[in-house]
Amino acid sequence: MDDFSPKRDELAMMPADSAAAEGMACASGAEKMKAQAMASGKSGLMQQLEADYPKGPHDQPQSMCPAFGSLRVGLRMRRVGTILSGSACCVYGLTFTSHFYGAKRSVGYVPFNSESLVTGKLYEDIRDAVHEMADPAAYDAIVVTSLCVPTASGVPLQMLPKEINGVRIVGIDVPGFGVPTHAEAKDVLSSAMLTYAHGEAESGPVQAPRGGIEGRPSITLLGEMFPADPMMIAAMLEPMGLAAGPVVPVREWRELYAALDCAAVAAIHPFYTASVRAFRAAGRKVIGSAPVGFEGTDAWLQAIGEGCNVPQAQIDAARNAFGGAIRGALAENRINGRITLSGYEGSELIVARLLVESGADLKYVGTACPKTEFSAFDAEWLEAHGVQVQYRASLEQDLAAMAEFKPDLAIGTTPVVQKAKENATPALYFTNLISARPLMGPAGAGSLAAVVNAAIANKSRFDRMHAFFGDVGKGDNAGVWEDKPVPNTTFRKKFAAKAAASKNAVDSGEAVGS
Repeated sequence: MDDFSPKRDELAMMPADSAAAEGMACASGAEKMKAQAMASGKSGLMQQLEADYPKGPHDQPQSMCPAFGSLRVGLRMRRVGTILSGSACCVYGLTFTSHFYGAKRSVGYVPFNSESLVTGKLYEDIRDAVHEMADPAAYDAIVVTSLCVPTASGVPLQMLPKEINGVRIVGIDVPGFGVPTHAEAKDVLSSAMLTYAHGEAESGPVQAPRGGIEGRPSITLLGEMFPADPMMIAAMLEPMGLAAGPVVPVREWRELYAALDCAAVAAIHPFYTASVRAFRAAGRKVIGSAPVGFEGTDAWLQAIGEGCNVPQAQIDAARNAFGGAIRGALAENRINGRITLSGYEGSELIVARLLVESGADLKYVGTACPKTEFSAFDAEWLEAHGVQVQYRASLEQDLAAMAEFKPDLAIGTTPVVQKAKENATPALYFTNLISARPLMGPAGAGSLAAVVNAAIANKSRFDRMHAFFGDVGKGDNAGVWEDKPVPNTTFRKKFAAKAAASKNAVDSGEAVGS
């Protein structure tokens, strides 16, 4: 992690209400920070974030810092540098992303204190850090990300130069009080890059894709997916004379131009609201759902073909070419058991469709992402098959569904999996064990059955372990004891009251962190 300490120059830009920024910290309540951001000149930003990423009745799902998502997108791109400005604890935690995903690159950090917030020096420091880092030999672009406190203080990233020494500068605000999930933060950065690239393409010639220009009309794929899925989608599109275009978020700046130069956009993940707006500004049609299972693939190919004015005979050829193979794979890889499903990646509904077509008795699917026009078709299909669909699902709703439906297998986030296993219910972590598998076409049709059925078959092992260990290691029985634990009822009542007070504080908007 690089700590930029640039020299001070004359004040260039101050927050609109810089005096009010004094005393602001990441432990301030979400509503307080939002109000401060609006008072400091960020009202337009906050209104756009609220429109793009509407929250649920419980404010927003419990999730990691949203900047985790945008940081990950930048770190995966070739020749793209990253600078973060936020509380030191937040930046330190977010650098975990670079280590976890093996990015093997530094994350720039512009620190601040009360004085630099109040005087406007933080903007100067960010500007000088960008100038210091903008080396065209090393970077095509630098992403500057403002976290909670700088955003609430009105640090004007829009005033940064758009380009320095040929290096593009992209500034984004990703406050935890404005962007509900890390998945949607990927959209924040992707849309900013698409908008920048669109302007470049309108101004003159741009760099061709690394693999050359595709002669056929292409379909840009919106949403991260397993690496084999784009190849499978390409094979399904071929009978219609179409090609699979880049996957957004992209891995290289030049891919943005090819993504914009498409016949249509397939919103495989339906929550990329700002990116959809960028594609529509470029005159591109956006089509929802995904080619999962037999019914999903058949409907998706029809929608793509119609959207690209492909003759019906060619659409039917594509549908017939893969329909039989998908049906065969589904028939040979059945899932037997009741399942509840939840996650925060945005692909929960299409995974749910695949589970249902595989024979699973799916009762509930919860997603941390919001309802959009591009997920409506999947939600209607699931509800018609008896599945409860919950957008902006909270942990409490996911756990309540598990308690109500008593599944043979719970697929979910880490706390859901933990709770399930405590209750001797087999469970799988959605992000690493389910969404990180091929889902599209014939390959996807048989990909979930093996891991799901193997997990369900482990029920007897959980029962044996639960019977053997009982309540050992749970609650105040945890730890190593020389003597038999003696219940302390007074302390238990006091702790319960304190826990209830803390929960009420969170529910009323006095949240902590960024």
